[in-house]
Amino acid sequence: MRFFFFGASGADPLVRAGRPRPAARPKNQGLASLRDRPARGPAADEGVRPTACASNRTPERSPNCTCRPELPRVLTVVRIPIALLCLACAAAAQAPRISDINYYGLRKVTAEKIQAVTGLRKGGTLTTSKGDIEDEVDKISGVVLVRVEALCCEGTTVTLFIGIEEKGAPHPAFHSPPAGSATLPREILDTYAEFLVAVARAAARGNTTEDFTAGYSMMDDPEAHSFQPRFLTFAADHFDWLRDVLRNSSDAGQRAVAAAVIGYGADKQQAAGELQYAIGDPDGAVRANAMRALAAIAVYAAKQPDENIRVAPTWLVDMLHSIVLEDRIQAARALVVLTDSPNAGALDLIRERAMDSLKEMARWTTLHYALPAFVLLGRVAGVPDAEIHTRWESGDRDSVIDKGLAAEPAKRARQ
Repeated sequence: MRFFFFGASGADPLVRAGRPRPAARPKNQGLASLRDRPARGPAADEGVRPTACASNRTPERSPNCTCRPELPRVLTVVRIPIALLCLACAAAAQAPRISDINYYGLRKVTAEKIQAVTGLRKGGTLTTSKGDIEDEVDKISGVVLVRVEALCCEGTTVTLFIGIEEKGAPHPAFHSPPAGSATLPREILDTYAEFLVAVARAAARGNTTEDFTAGYSMMDDPEAHSFQPRFLTFAADHFDWLRDVLRNSSDAGQRAVAAAVIGYGADKQQAAGELQYAIGDPDGAVRANAMRALAAIAVYAAKQPDENIRVAPTWLVDMLHSIVLEDRIQAARALVVLTDSPNAGALDLIRERAMDSLKEMARWTTLHYALPAFVLLGRVAGVPDAEIHTRWESGDRDSVIDKGLAAEPAKRARQ
């Protein structure tokens, strides 16, 4: 049995290219350096901006505020961090209600402690800002980094994700920001920007279905699909150009486009190598595009075993410790694809390095985002996919999670 998380009906809309918010708020860092950076890259040039909603369905209206589908960044299916659900809407009408609160990065700090210092609770109203919440959590002893993200909209409800990094906890290391001047030609940037708009229209119509079997994304929507052959042509003719931008451009928006397009290259092993490098990029948009493109190559590799395409799991497993929610979700989804076929090496690495993170994620109350981690825990424990599916459908998460945790090396050594 295979579990699919990409492009299914009702999935999150694709997200757009450009610089994201800072990854987290570190202790004692001045507020001025933590402001959102302006959007950059082709999507920004075309007037594409993140909105305060992340739903593919026709959204509901709340008083004095319209929630609209989020516009795309391409090749990633997670949300852009938002300023906690239309704060202008909350000021003008009513505070949003918190439908769920999910936590990650908790080792010694408890969810109850975070709730105590923030006053947040499921079913309560959200009356404070992202920055104020981060400031309160930042005061907890042992907390090094804080990141609050929100997903919305179902009327006036919001789902919160609160991530922390505690002192001494594992975390991924990223490359230093490149300082080169490499840029992509205007033609491919314009094509990419037009594609983003087409994908946004497809998402508004509820059609984000795409096919990864060729090793790259091909959208089901005819308008969006019409742009993608141009990516194939450009990647075939200018792979080295894409590689130069991906590794050397100082512009994160340019690197994000390169990460989205380079996976269309004909040499899938070469493309996989560049995308694995890009997972270590300091910019979250680049990492997200790279992980999604790498997952597509993993789909192709499983269907074409004679080509011996290797997708290393190392960077993906490391991203399960990231303070950035998008990193964790994209990494978990890619690892599910990578382990759809027998992959003892990937499962061993997960078992050795990432069980605590997967345990947290598999217990998230927002089920759509919990499922990939749940599947991975089951596979680590050797539970057949059919049983994983049955347990999930019946609401019996604990039995599979417990089996996965029992497979941790330290626990097995004590048995």
